[in-house]
Amino acid sequence: METQSQWSSKLGFILASAGSAIGLGAMWKFPYVMADNGGAAFLFIFILFTMLIGFPLLLSEFVIGRQSQTYSTRSFSKLTGKKYHDLIGHLGNIGVFILLSFYSVIGGWILLYMIRTIYVLVAGSTQHDYEGLFGSLISNPFYALGGQALFIVLTAVIVANGIQNGIERASKIMMPLLFIAFIIIIIRSLTLDNAMAGVSYFLKPDFGKLSADSILFALGQSFFSLSVGFGGMLTYASYLDRKTDLTQSGVSVVLLNLVITILAGLAIFPATASLGIEAAQGPGLLFIVLPYVFDQLPLGQLFYLIFLLLFFFATITSSISLLEINVANMTKNNNNKRVKAVVLLAIGLFVLGIPSTLSSGLLGDVKFLAGTFFDNMDYLVSNIMLPLGAFLFSIFTGYLLDQRLSHQQLVTKPYQEPLFKLWIFLLKFVIPLVIIGVFLSLILK
Repeated sequence: METQSQWSSKLGFILASAGSAIGLGAMWKFPYVMADNGGAAFLFIFILFTMLIGFPLLLSEFVIGRQSQTYSTRSFSKLTGKKYHDLIGHLGNIGVFILLSFYSVIGGWILLYMIRTIYVLVAGSTQHDYEGLFGSLISNPFYALGGQALFIVLTAVIVANGIQNGIERASKIMMPLLFIAFIIIIIRSLTLDNAMAGVSYFLKPDFGKLSADSILFALGQSFFSLSVGFGGMLTYASYLDRKTDLTQSGVSVVLLNLVITILAGLAIFPATASLGIEAAQGPGLLFIVLPYVFDQLPLGQLFYLIFLLLFFFATITSSISLLEINVANMTKNNNNKRVKAVVLLAIGLFVLGIPSTLSSGLLGDVKFLAGTFFDNMDYLVSNIMLPLGAFLFSIFTGYLLDQRLSHQQLVTKPYQEPLFKLWIFLLKFVIPLVIIGVFLSLILK
């Protein structure tokens, strides 16, 4: 018997959806790429692509989810009556399981660094070889596996408590704390000497720095950054009531994601510019560059701990949405089976993630195709499964779904009628071609 969950408020849905979209890429990669590719000029291109590509795909997941009111491996056939359409949902279900298996590895690293930083604050010890520290920490199987397991357990506990008491409550706490922590870090960064040079480097528009590669990256990020293609937003929307305006909710999610990206840049670049350190992206930024930066400031370790909390909130709010997709599909909306499903999935995720976790240590020399186990998992999900998922969502909503159903979900006010026609046009004729182009560029590079 289905006992379908529901959000208690529109705000809870928006914060949870934004948390799902705001992942590590928005925090440790996008600001760096933006600064290196023309600052505000690149941001303008990215916003344009997001509204024309990412936003329509986000709305397509919202429409399918709320109209079907069920889990993603059944949503498609429920709306069209054709069972094979559910293959789209199954692709996403497998994709998020693989994604979370290696995403939890990085979540584990963040937790290890949080524990270490708290120890430094209490014991007053110090460490200057941050590159060596990072390498020794992630290559130690005991620490790496322990961190991954702890991150999965924390994610599982939140999801096991359900939509309102687990995911919604956690999102309502963590997302405001994310903004508060950002404000604290930004104020500290902007008060450093020569901080404005970092702000200028990050935000100053320079169209001369725009290249074919930067425009291609903006295209790819326009749907990657909103967590569309695997059914996460579909799953969250399936818990929505019929009164919530999907378009307004989608705009809120896009804006929150964009604001976080800008805040991340304003937190990082003034600090690195002040101390004359070149900003990096990816794990090197969080685990090597930033510890060195904050080590040279009064109360630096405390501010670094706040920074780690930022990344932890971004990581776990994304991971709970990934796990929720698998849970919804396993329980088939029967909440009586939620806890059991969460436990089984958590164990499976940990086991599948072991080769990725050990890729920086014991299995570091085992390389094939794209590189280590971690690299191959990342390549499979990011370069193949996610673009394919986004493409299928576009085709399904544009060609296979009855447009009258979409119209009922999106058009509640007269001014939305022309926007609906534009949305259908983009899904049918523009977005599939764009995704094919991005897909080919990713696999051929």
